[in-house]
Amino acid sequence: MLPFPLPPTLETATLRLLPLQETDFAELHAVAADPKVWEQHPNKDRWQEPVFRNFFEGAIQSQGAFKIVEKATKATLGSTRLYDYNASDNSILIGYTFYGTQSWGKGINLAVKKLLLDYAFQFVDTVRFHIGAQNVRSQIAIQRLGARKVAEQEVAYYGEASKLNFVFEIKKQDWAAH
Repeated sequence: MLPFPLPPTLETATLRLLPLQETDFAELHAVAADPKVWEQHPNKDRWQEPVFRNFFEGAIQSQGAFKIVEKATKATLGSTRLYDYNASDNSILIGYTFYGTQSWGKGINLAVKKLLLDYAFQFVDTVRFHIGAQNVRSQIAIQRLGARKVAEQEVAYYGEASKLNFVFEIKKQDWAAH
């Protein structure tokens, strides 16, 4: 549960992040149904409908998930979420992010993460990211935003077995100076 309200939308000139709804399943699964999307993720079989349904249910239950939409075409590009607020150190995680391959290499992930970081840092002091130990693509992307690796942790995703993840973080004061 988030300690702050989920905005009705976050947007750039070209992208819109909308709170994920139950009715978004089919269009989001259409993006996720490509095995290539998941080849570096800890859970490589999420392209399969029953496995993705579990992932989607976890997203809905998190109450912090977004559908990422291209404004011009209204196409669903992927999903991301805010989750696991920790009151003791005033931190939150951003993750469970994926995009269809047609969105790769276009700066979309950078724009989405910037939106989420700008929003989250209105409420928290630290943002962390769980990134699969084998997910080099995402590790490089998050370091481009100034995140640094601070730990390794076994993470049990909703309804899935635990997998080794690297924990990256960005502090509010570092983001403000970024």
